[in-house]
Amino acid sequence: MKPLTQERLKELLHYDPRTGVFTNRIWRGGTARAGTPAGSINAQGYVQIYVDGGNYYGHRLAWLYVHGTWPYAVDHKRGYSKGDTRLRALRECTYPQNGGNRGMNSNNTSGFKGVSWDSARGKWKAQIGTRKTHQFLGRFDTPEEAHAAYCRAADAYYGDFSHHG
Repeated sequence: MKPLTQERLKELLHYDPRTGVFTNRIWRGGTARAGTPAGSINAQGYVQIYVDGGNYYGHRLAWLYVHGTWPYAVDHKRGYSKGDTRLRALRECTYPQNGGNRGMNSNNTSGFKGVSWDSARGKWKAQIGTRKTHQFLGRFDTPEEAHAAYCRAADAYYGDFSHHG
């Protein structure tokens, strides 16, 4: 399969950056008729579009369509859902920045991002993920104190991509 280019993408699909909707320009087989919306929402909540033998995320296709290059990574800005492919909801980023903008993990039990209970020491600990490692930020008497340490570290490390959970 050869790499998808902006030119090929524009032959097959139309993208409206204001609405984020991709529309089939031509009949591409099955129910992908000209003039119909392209893609669907996958199990993780992202728009996914099948193009020339490959499945692509809609937010990455939107970036290619408008800017003409494949992004390193695309982040959904805070306040926008994973399925929002409007250009104003997206920004190019690095993988660490993208991770910094993640919300709280679904298995979190403390109620605070970056905070967990250290049962061996009877304290709350704070840590932050940085480039494939976890940086220990300290142990605290309350989860709020631990979360404050996480927030300071996240702001310093991720800047505008910092998400406090």
